[in-house]
Amino acid sequence: MCFPAPGNLLISYFIKIIAMLSFKLDDDFVMSYAQIKPDFGFNGLGQLTYYRTYSRLKEDGRNEEWFETVRRVVEGAYTIQKEHILSNELGWNNKKAQRSAQEMYDRIFTMKFLPPGRMLWALGTPIIHQKKIGQALFNCAFVSTEEMEKSISDAVKPFAFMMDMSMVGVGVGFDVLGAGQIEINKPTEGLEELVVIPDTREGWVASLEKLLFSYFAKNFGIQSGPVKFDYHKIRKAGLPIKGFGGVSSGPQPLQDMHNRISALLDNLDGKNLSITALTDIMNLIGVCVVAGNVRRTAQIALGHAENAEYRRLKDYTWDNASQQYVGSNANRAMWGWASNNSVLVNNESEFSTLAAQTAINGEPGYIFMDNIQAFSRMCDPADYKDIKARGTNPCGEQSLESYELCCLIETFPSKAESLDDYMRTLKFAYLLGKTATLVNTTWHETNRVQKRNRRIGTSVSGVTNFLHHHSLNTFKVWLESGYKEIQRWDGIYSSWLCVPKSIKTTSVKPSGTVSLLAGVNPGCHFPENNYYTRRVRIAKTSHLVPILEKAGLNIEDDVVDASSKVVSFPVHTEGRNLSDVSIWEQTALAVFLQKYWSDNQVSCTVTFRPHEAKEISTILDYYRYDLKSISFLPKLEAGIYAQMPYEAISREKYLEMKANLKAIDFSAYDEDAVAEKFCSNDSCVI
Repeated sequence: MCFPAPGNLLISYFIKIIAMLSFKLDDDFVMSYAQIKPDFGFNGLGQLTYYRTYSRLKEDGRNEEWFETVRRVVEGAYTIQKEHILSNELGWNNKKAQRSAQEMYDRIFTMKFLPPGRMLWALGTPIIHQKKIGQALFNCAFVSTEEMEKSISDAVKPFAFMMDMSMVGVGVGFDVLGAGQIEINKPTEGLEELVVIPDTREGWVASLEKLLFSYFAKNFGIQSGPVKFDYHKIRKAGLPIKGFGGVSSGPQPLQDMHNRISALLDNLDGKNLSITALTDIMNLIGVCVVAGNVRRTAQIALGHAENAEYRRLKDYTWDNASQQYVGSNANRAMWGWASNNSVLVNNESEFSTLAAQTAINGEPGYIFMDNIQAFSRMCDPADYKDIKARGTNPCGEQSLESYELCCLIETFPSKAESLDDYMRTLKFAYLLGKTATLVNTTWHETNRVQKRNRRIGTSVSGVTNFLHHHSLNTFKVWLESGYKEIQRWDGIYSSWLCVPKSIKTTSVKPSGTVSLLAGVNPGCHFPENNYYTRRVRIAKTSHLVPILEKAGLNIEDDVVDASSKVVSFPVHTEGRNLSDVSIWEQTALAVFLQKYWSDNQVSCTVTFRPHEAKEISTILDYYRYDLKSISFLPKLEAGIYAQMPYEAISREKYLEMKANLKAIDFSAYDEDAVAEKFCSNDSCVI
């Protein structure tokens, strides 16, 4: 008699356990949606965004269709709930779960609300349910460098966290409070160490830890020699990255990061780690991840407004080390773009100098930490729920403690049939966000704060679409009713799951590609114009190129990146645009949402025209008691550079472009998506 090998028995056992814990939607229910055409937005742009960004390649070589992606996401969410309920012996009711899951499915399929891009890509895959990399579900994070001097582990950990989270698509905020705490010392010659880097995310992160350890060690009485890296195990450029999508860039981006950080720290031998150097290391990590084609990422750096060195970080004609102008600091410009640099301000801050700097290029943005720590919604009394908050995510809509993550679900009130319908949508949007707080990450520090705070961000998007059809007072009623409804469900579901209520539940995110799927304006922002061309970049080698050409879309070579094509979509949106709306009205709308909806923050980038630049200081002064975060961006004039992402066109041009369009046939598409960068730019503007 033959018996299976012990290893095979163990694998078989775990497969059975996973199957028992998995939740499955009724097949007949799901197949009833198979022939329904999804209502993607913007003349095929939303459809392209879905296939390019979220449609996973299946085992049979076909790409997911929308009804299959929604199934994967919903089943993944209810599997997490089921695992939690069963593991804690709380009693699982499959019939109730089936009814609930089917309604969530319908509301996602019809895009009354949508999960964040992270969930659309990772939920229901082995990344979450077998590998248990829970952080892959989350949009954003924050880490403080405040405690670097406590131990060698605390000195290295913030940078490792930045790299690990960035490599699974999480945008990370950081502060510069650790500057001055660590003396840099070149590693001790004669104690060389060879490190062979494995072809894993963990291996890349560990290599960064080894390198920083060698320069920080003497602060803690530890002798450490130079580190020599062996990169031969890292897969060659062009090979696919299974699980997280995309293709490998090979070891070059990692090697460049190691060399640049080593050179930077060698120049600081015997000196303290400066604000500039700390930020540079974080930025170099971001550049490595982006160049590595593992995932797009974004960063926000937070520093005190009165610190002159911090304020000069983006001035590449100034050398902070010598405190003099050098004409050009080209090296730092190669990585300084990776973070949006914002300043921490409060109710006593003076804004005129800062505002003059912002008027040039939009930086810095502004984070009002006293308001963040004291208030939830600004219409409610101070509750100090966020007294432990130390910063924000890169787009500024979530207050966060150090090592905390945030999950943001987008709802679209403009797509609701009625107030009652929107209230029902909020139940399931909230539940999806709450479900994400049940997963574990690979970071103990993160798990501790996540399980304590259970922070989520149920967001409203397409705000200006709603206001085109309804009064501001109607919107206020919807927001206040919706906020109360979310608090009601938080009580019900927290009791059912036997977990704490969420410290915060609502926000307004800027939105990236998710709003394109639904065909609404992003977040609380007004469109640039009512008729415009929206340009999207794709690789020349992508299987999408012939599909889009056949559909009649205008496609041209990228004038900057020789490996890319630029596809132009005609877009029409109703209502007012940025030509009709002043800098004051945009800010007032952000204040309105901070008051009646968001107990976290509102991410709002206020676009200003040249003659409005002088108003920035007055606006900040006037609204300092009402805002938690805000940023400003100069309005780019049409044609200021070639192939702008947005470019105004006439109604006649729009109709001409639309008349040439045919239905896009993705039936022959067969390549794995590359999961979205969590917001709409490589460097997120608040």
